[in-house]
Amino acid sequence: MKLLMLGGTEFVGRAVTGAALERGWEVTVFHRGHHAPPPGVRALTGDRTGGERGLAALADHVGDWDLVVDTWSGVPTAVRDAARLLADRAGHYTYVSSRSVYAYPAPAGLDEDGPLVAGASPDEGGDVPYDRAKRGGELAALDAFGDRALLARAGLIIGPGENIGRLPWWLTRIARGGPVIAPGPRTTELQYVDARDLAEWLLDAAAAGLYGPYNTVSRPGHATMGELLDACVRATGSGAELRWTDPDTLLAAGVEPWTGLPIWLPEGELHDAMHRGGHARAEAAGLRCRPVTETVADTWSWLRGLGGTAPQRPDRPAVGLDPRLEAKLLTP
Repeated sequence: MKLLMLGGTEFVGRAVTGAALERGWEVTVFHRGHHAPPPGVRALTGDRTGGERGLAALADHVGDWDLVVDTWSGVPTAVRDAARLLADRAGHYTYVSSRSVYAYPAPAGLDEDGPLVAGASPDEGGDVPYDRAKRGGELAALDAFGDRALLARAGLIIGPGENIGRLPWWLTRIARGGPVIAPGPRTTELQYVDARDLAEWLLDAAAAGLYGPYNTVSRPGHATMGELLDACVRATGSGAELRWTDPDTLLAAGVEPWTGLPIWLPEGELHDAMHRGGHARAEAAGLRCRPVTETVADTWSWLRGLGGTAPQRPDRPAVGLDPRLEAKLLTP
């Protein structure tokens, strides 16, 4: 198989590229040149925000591809321009979208037929909110590829290579040891996907010709907050003491869910939207999610290989609890 990876040098894109190379596929990576591409790929360089000029290396390349995978999360016009260029040169187009495309609040169990965010367009540029940007990207892929377009609506993505900082923050904090604020209750359900499991599914699904939207997430409760943080303690070997704290106490103290204590959301609309989405269609199409202990252990091993500091996307804010606020919460 011949794969064109739009991106491919960080996190999900790199996981897809690595999975394809392990299968013996021929891989071309089109990227901006900010990071070194994986060994074994053919690299093309360009800036998708530059319109047609930024796609020159792609346009001038001789050859076609069986599959395209696109992880773009910026303005929809970048997806539009690339998809139009490739419509007659690629057999299938997979766009890694997001469950953020559903109209808020997305109720628990919402499947792929749920109502979508309003106002999105494939022609939208400039400063576009994330939900409309992802939906606009979907529309761009559909306009160019129709029933050859697969829309992978991911939720929380974690695992080795994460450049958002959520699981790396927990691992780094727990590795320091001592008492650690843990957002209760321990049984709070989590829904996510390991980037490597997502990558394998994307390649399988695209090769099989699947199209349309799929919520590419685990079942709700694939892990709990307690299981995740316990796995962090075991992986780091720090002996950290998890101080489970009532959500009302955390909120009253000014702790921001999702950003202050990454991954965590208290019960309610936000939790339902992020951690209790419908998952059956992707599972029926072969999505398999590895145990949380494996994801955590492998992420810690990757972090240690980097000297303990994870990469950080410049377009995403840093996450994690302010040490001063943590100290205040830990004070009896």
